[in-house]
Amino acid sequence: MSSSNQTVGADFILLGLTDDPLLEKILFALFLVVYLVTLVGNLGLILLIRTDPYLQTPMYFFLGHLSFVDICYSSNVTPNMLHHLLAERKAVSRAGCFTQCLLFIALVITEFYILAAMAVDRYVAICSPLHYATRMSRDVCASLVTFPYVFGFVHGLSQTVLTFRLSFCGSLEINHFYCADPPLLVLACSDTRVKKTAMFVVAGFTLSSSLSVILLSYLFIFAAILGMRSAEGRRKAFSTCGSHLTTVTIFYGTLFCMYLRPPSETSIEESKIIAVFYTFLSPMLNPLIYSLRNKDVIRALQQMLKKNFFQKTVV
Repeated sequence: MSSSNQTVGADFILLGLTDDPLLEKILFALFLVVYLVTLVGNLGLILLIRTDPYLQTPMYFFLGHLSFVDICYSSNVTPNMLHHLLAERKAVSRAGCFTQCLLFIALVITEFYILAAMAVDRYVAICSPLHYATRMSRDVCASLVTFPYVFGFVHGLSQTVLTFRLSFCGSLEINHFYCADPPLLVLACSDTRVKKTAMFVVAGFTLSSSLSVILLSYLFIFAAILGMRSAEGRRKAFSTCGSHLTTVTIFYGTLFCMYLRPPSETSIEESKIIAVFYTFLSPMLNPLIYSLRNKDVIRALQQMLKKNFFQKTVV
């Protein structure tokens, strides 16, 4: 393709979810509420974990980092999307698109391996309870949570650089509500084989390796639970794993649908709907999933509310 057909230095245009003005206002109100609930839920969970002495365990340490990643993950997409829902021109600069793409990939990979670390934590807690304190020491937990951030941002940067080394042609209209790899590749007018191969290799490896750790951990967990003589012990063990399994199912299921298939106009249209689930609903639901059936979190929340209410009453 000739250089005259290439668009250099121009902004990208995000087509979003719809071009209906009325529906855009409805979606703005809906996603604003979802975003506020996400912030309140995850920040509240982090606050509880930081301040309650009974929540100073490896499980809640990882949960606090999961909430932090969910806040970053949602904040990377939602504010910009809310602005575009009310704006006439839905433009994003190349630098802004690069940053959003980088953070999105990095945070997705980080969440993969934090969820895997949480599965390992549950495995040690249930299968080796007597050695739990030593095997899940502070240093081990720090290592297990540092690796996802470093690994995620290294691969996020490499994938984003490969994407933005491509030449883009035409109107630069991204058929999505945020800057993502698959719709950007559709706009490319240079050879995308290296980028597509790298994308499938990294996506396939991160999905399969982290999911393998989770599945292997739960294979041993279920074997240990079935070997328990106490029905109460089995019930308690299952309840500690239920929240994590629900989060894993929602997060991995939607991402498998989006990334492990070749990008095309049809697949990208479908991926916009799928993306709503893991971009908005998953970060919002995670604190609810981990809180509603968790007696420790409910107790910590009740104590914090009573303490604050009592202090205000006394004043």
